[in-house]
Amino acid sequence: MELQDYIRIVRKRWMTIVLTTLVVVGLAGLLTATATKQYASTTQFFVSVSGADDSAQLQQGSTFVQQRVKSYAQLLKTPRALDPVVEQLGGEAEREDIAKKLTVTAPPDTVMLEVGVTDPSPQHAQEVALAIGETFPAVVDEIERPSDSSKRSPVKVSLVQPAETSTAPVSPNPVRNLALGLVLGLLLGLGLAVLRHVMDTTVRTSDDVEEITEEPIIGAVHFDPRAKKEPLIVETDPTSPRSEAFRALRTNLMFVDAASHPRTIALTSSIPGEGKSITIANLALTLAQSGSRVCLVEGDLRRPRLLEYLGLEGVAGITDVLIERATLDDVLQPYGEHRLDVLGSGAIPPNPSELLASPAMSRVLEDLKARYDYVLIDTPPVLPVTDAVVLSTKVDGIIVLVGSTIVRKEQLEATLESLEAVDNTVLGLVLNRVGTKGSSGGGYYGYYGYYSDETTPRTRDERRRRTRRRGRTTQA
Repeated sequence: MELQDYIRIVRKRWMTIVLTTLVVVGLAGLLTATATKQYASTTQFFVSVSGADDSAQLQQGSTFVQQRVKSYAQLLKTPRALDPVVEQLGGEAEREDIAKKLTVTAPPDTVMLEVGVTDPSPQHAQEVALAIGETFPAVVDEIERPSDSSKRSPVKVSLVQPAETSTAPVSPNPVRNLALGLVLGLLLGLGLAVLRHVMDTTVRTSDDVEEITEEPIIGAVHFDPRAKKEPLIVETDPTSPRSEAFRALRTNLMFVDAASHPRTIALTSSIPGEGKSITIANLALTLAQSGSRVCLVEGDLRRPRLLEYLGLEGVAGITDVLIERATLDDVLQPYGEHRLDVLGSGAIPPNPSELLASPAMSRVLEDLKARYDYVLIDTPPVLPVTDAVVLSTKVDGIIVLVGSTIVRKEQLEATLESLEAVDNTVLGLVLNRVGTKGSSGGGYYGYYGYYSDETTPRTRDERRRRTRRRGRTTQA
């Protein structure tokens, strides 16, 4: 991934990073507050060699002592060095316990030896350090003394800094712990954000769509919790941001492929529940309000919904025209005060794909194209059934609706691949439910039908009663 990808992840997943950082910093603060305080007492030794008279001997002696200092750092934690300390303390301390509390360092290129003792009690830490300062020189002198006891040891360990105990605890260090918690939290949060980005294939923003396809995004409709109860938002609340989004989509659609000016347009989606029927109904209303002659066709012959939203009767429709049981004039229904006619689906047939692919369907579309400025067709989702792909070859262009937080990237990619496999024109994509924070959606679909959670039986009944009253009012 490039730097821009990480920046995009941070912008999208900043809440994950912040929450993770706060949790880690909080844990660091909690551990710091509950940890046992440790105090340190330190002492220093100087190691020298005797018997050196000239510079050469001094140089050799210095090298010898530096090697010896490294050994003394290990010697300090052995029973030979700690037994005298335990004895001087009166046998109250355990040798292994003292060894765990010792920290011995030998600064490079020096003959100094620094011994630190940490303990929850500052008094006990100082007592141990004092005992080491008194007993360790004698231990070294005894070990380094030649077998001839009349001779002196060539190495001398001198105490140069008596034991000093800190008044403030050396552990835990609140500033250091919180700083480490902050850095670790940021790194962990960024890691989780990247992992979520890689694992989460849900389409949420236009950036996700652009990762999949180069087709243009010709509209973005905001999420509105009222959409299920008030599907025709252009009529019920024309000043809302969502209504303005549909008007922007109408404007963009007028300039898409301006050279050929597509007039028969199908709208589809990848899976049920993305909101295509509501979207195409509002788009048809905005086009009609702008003065265009519009025909809204319910091309979903498996689970039609447009007439429910519009409050119109669906006894007869396009299926009756395709089997030559009725004419277009018989089944077209006017809606509202604008120049909008609606062609319902009619009776649900057992062979929707065959009807949509028939020459009769081509003739119906040509007839509608001659009568209207725009013919908008609501089609089933692409992945459950092939109806939309079949119909896309008979219209001037097709629009793919992308439901934010509903459809996954692999589903949208499969939809576009299915449409690209046949001879059609994809006018662009419309991103729906922009700004929603939910992640649930989808539905179940079968070969002859599908169901999603876009509506429940209760809300459908309420909508049918409400829209029928509004339809009778507008027709009157």
